Amino acid sequence: MTTYFYSNPICLEHIVPPGHPERPDRMKALEAVFEHEHFNTLVRQIAPEAAAEAVLLAHPESYLERIRAAIPETGFSKIDSDTTASPRSMEAALISVGGAMAAVDAVFRKEADNAFVATRPPGHHAEKNTSMGFCLFNQAAIAARHAQKVYGAERVAIIDWDVHHGNGTQDIFYDDDSVIYCSTHQMPLYPGTGALGETGKGNIFNAPLSANDGSDHFREAFRTRILPAVLEAHADLIIISAGFDAHHRDPLAEINLVADDFDWATGKLMEIAGRHAGNRVVSLLEGGYDLVGLAESAAAHVIRLKEG
Repeated sequence: MTTYFYSNPICLEHIVPPGHPERPDRMKALEAVFEHEHFNTLVRQIAPEAAAEAVLLAHPESYLERIRAAIPETGFSKIDSDTTASPRSMEAALISVGGAMAAVDAVFRKEADNAFVATRPPGHHAEKNTSMGFCLFNQAAIAARHAQKVYGAERVAIIDWDVHHGNGTQDIFYDDDSVIYCSTHQMPLYPGTGALGETGKGNIFNAPLSANDGSDHFREAFRTRILPAVLEAHADLIIISAGFDAHHRDPLAEINLVADDFDWATGKLMEIAGRHAGNRVVSLLEGGYDLVGLAESAAAHVIRLKEG
């Protein structure tokens, strides 16, 4: 497999207050692990900054302007109780969007089979009109709309294994069955959404897990709820909201996965992509707040992307 790896040092300059879990050290941990010889064959790309208008693929203009107005000239501003902006946060957020869109371009143009976009801030909690959960713009949703608008993708499948439910992605596509959204997540846990009964137009597939569930429960949820939905969708593109905070070391949740679980789940999605989506998989970094767990899990995920 040809795997593109997108990053950008400007994402380190989205600064957060001391003690905030979504911190620049997350990028440094990934930079260190991806220097290993296992990753010599990755095709490394600088994630480009998207034009601000790209945000309008998933958010209204009024939302874009609210975020733009919230960016401070110095110091920090609070967008909500746990979402913070600093002077280069808008730039970093547009790079996260641009990296996601560039990855879609690469797989549809057959330059790459798949791609991993290691940028921050994350995006899956950003609803159509609301920023929350460390997220400014929903890059998974924007990437899906970009694939539809530019490449005529008829169906897109977004699979979210972050330990926190991607309420933002669900909100954006709740009434649009051209995109299916599938999520494993701990429940109850922030943000409080993701129940089995939240089904949209038959395109939302939630598989909530309980505190202290581990590999067996996660894989069973994937086998019985997530993978059948993705297989039936016959999607032209698979997008992964790749949060690694379900790792057993993570401080923000209580699911006990190991790196091998992310390897396994990646392989299962790649099998479906090979059958129906021309191998097209775009993976976008979401959560993961223990640096060791994040590095181990992301490494296993990317090794599977590049080895097939």
